[in-house]
Amino acid sequence: MNDFEISRVIKAYIACRRHKRVTGSALSFEISAESNLVNLCEKLKNHTYQPRDSICFAVQYPKPREIFAGHFTDRVVHHLLVEKIENIFESRFIYHSFACRKKKGAHLAVKVIKKSLNKITKNRTSPAYYGKFDIKSFFCSIDKKILFQLISKTINNCLSKESCDEILHLAAIIIFHDPTKNYCIKGNPHLLSEIPPYKSLFGIPKGKGLAIGNLTSQFFANVYLNELDQYAKRTLKIKYYFRYVDDIVILSKNREQIKYWQGKIDDFLKKRLKLQLHPKKTRCGSVYQGIEFVGQFIKPTHVLFRKRTVKSFKKKLYLINRGMIFISNNQIQKALPLSIPPSPNEIKQIRQTVNSYYGLLRHANCYNLRKNLYNKHFGILKKYLKPVNNYSYFEIKNPPALS
Repeated sequence: MNDFEISRVIKAYIACRRHKRVTGSALSFEISAESNLVNLCEKLKNHTYQPRDSICFAVQYPKPREIFAGHFTDRVVHHLLVEKIENIFESRFIYHSFACRKKKGAHLAVKVIKKSLNKITKNRTSPAYYGKFDIKSFFCSIDKKILFQLISKTINNCLSKESCDEILHLAAIIIFHDPTKNYCIKGNPHLLSEIPPYKSLFGIPKGKGLAIGNLTSQFFANVYLNELDQYAKRTLKIKYYFRYVDDIVILSKNREQIKYWQGKIDDFLKKRLKLQLHPKKTRCGSVYQGIEFVGQFIKPTHVLFRKRTVKSFKKKLYLINRGMIFISNNQIQKALPLSIPPSPNEIKQIRQTVNSYYGLLRHANCYNLRKNLYNKHFGILKKYLKPVNNYSYFEIKNPPALS
């Protein structure tokens, strides 16, 4: 089957619209979906496809970030490419890479690390140490040529020459596309001006950086850092090595071993991937002190929710009670005005946000916190949501309550 057959394009379109159906470009595309899909298919086959203008805006949660959201047509293409090559790379990724992968995620990361803490401390009977590292300005520092070389090397060994040429042609278009050349600003421009130059695609050297906000960027991040993963596991032989996007945790019985590995990892990043560890976000200490990772505080004995994450959740509840709703897509969150009273669809979206936080809380030892958040911070949400199973998650109340 041709890589760009209409059936494949339709499949990518259906996957893409699942979470983007209410956006302007998605609605515009859907009005003439059949002709648009046929047109896109032809452009892909005859190599005339080029990305359209992006939407540039800033988000404040969980921290200020610059987002370049691709046009809906381009998002369909992103799904098409990832669907084609995901399984090829997935078989090469290490088990302990948890971000943006099927059947992985933050919950499993916490579960695996806590289990590892008990193993390395022999059920809390011996000392052990951790190193927690963060890569400086990761997405803005990715070298596009290196990324394309990594993809080419793997694809060339797994696909026929014809299919390889087609896929690499499309991958090159997406990777080397510069969204700063064709974009429109949405939201508050002042927030964009507050983004530091080294964290903005407008301020980095040519040939660097991937736009946060696209499916391919998340996937390419794992491809890029898989080189580090393989080095850590195969060359350095680090048994307890864990990664979630650009956050890294390693465990050892020896504190000096942690420092040695840190130096080796930093050297590898600089020489092979043109990245570096963030000097101000490096932590090393006893595992009994606890490890901050994916929004939680992990100890051998128990797991707690990080204070900063609780504060962020309380702020969202506060804003929801004052007429703002948070929409999440591809790890991006933005606030929109809430209807008065909230529509059934908005209640569903709010429930998803609430349950995503309570999903994390459920895996921590914090029943009193879950109960306290409901009693003191839900406000009008108590009218629409009801707690289930000791505040483990929430269900929507009967339809009459939504009127």
